[in-house]
Amino acid sequence: MSPFSVNMDDFGLDSGALAGSLAGRLAAAREAGFNQITLHASDLSHHAHGVDAAVAEVLGSGLRVSAFDALNDFEGLSGPLHACKLDVAKTLLEMCQAVHCHQLVLNASTLPGAASDNATLVRHLRQLAMLAIPKNIRIAYRAHAGAHSIRDFGQAWDLVCMADMPNLGLCLDATQTLASPCTDNDLEMLDAEKLFLVQLADSLDLADPQARLFPGEGVRRTELARFVSTLHTLGYRGDYSLGLSNTDYQSLPAPGVADRAWRAALWLGQDVLQRSVPLPNQIRLRRVLTH
Repeated sequence: MSPFSVNMDDFGLDSGALAGSLAGRLAAAREAGFNQITLHASDLSHHAHGVDAAVAEVLGSGLRVSAFDALNDFEGLSGPLHACKLDVAKTLLEMCQAVHCHQLVLNASTLPGAASDNATLVRHLRQLAMLAIPKNIRIAYRAHAGAHSIRDFGQAWDLVCMADMPNLGLCLDATQTLASPCTDNDLEMLDAEKLFLVQLADSLDLADPQARLFPGEGVRRTELARFVSTLHTLGYRGDYSLGLSNTDYQSLPAPGVADRAWRAALWLGQDVLQRSVPLPNQIRLRRVLTH
């Protein structure tokens, strides 16, 4: 166990960064030093022995599931299509609850035929948030470049504010954010209490934000350091998920890739945020004192 592990609990690994079986990926993340992981619905539904076996492996791993990244193309539909997506959402919320996860990531819709007016989108976001409340699950809404209308975090933030639900907040994708003309002033408009999750990855190529590496390994190292420092200054004390889509890493054994991710987490925690071992509850107390 690393001597800095007490400071590193808010950094987690996205399961999609690792190859192999679910059990192998969970073990690799744990042995590398992580205490939390982001899961995907396919991690459970594609398990060779079924969802119940997958759930048992997750609960037995000792890892906290910080987020369940699962729901796509939900908002903006109508009629039977909307009813179908509601059923999908209910099932995903049940899967999320089964692994004791309290956060579901909603990716902004990519469907060109979906409604894009704010009134409809806000109504659907509220509906999803209401479904999640009895299960004690938060909805983290994520804008992305491939979305039909909600392509940057400012648009997603406006909808979150208009919906005004206690369990609805923002999932901020650092790679997408840094690829846009974002400034510190843009980030400062966010309420840290409504920022539920931050996804961190570096880029292999400035022109292709989808070619991702772990933080600190790519061409956006300096920008990422500033980004994380800015969020920390603004009062964000939530989880960071380290994830990427990299075919090279998918061809490597999971333990070695998890070790690379842990080195990235150490760079962020020790070098970027310059943390020292805190007194119990020091970080949470600092958040209270900033209000």
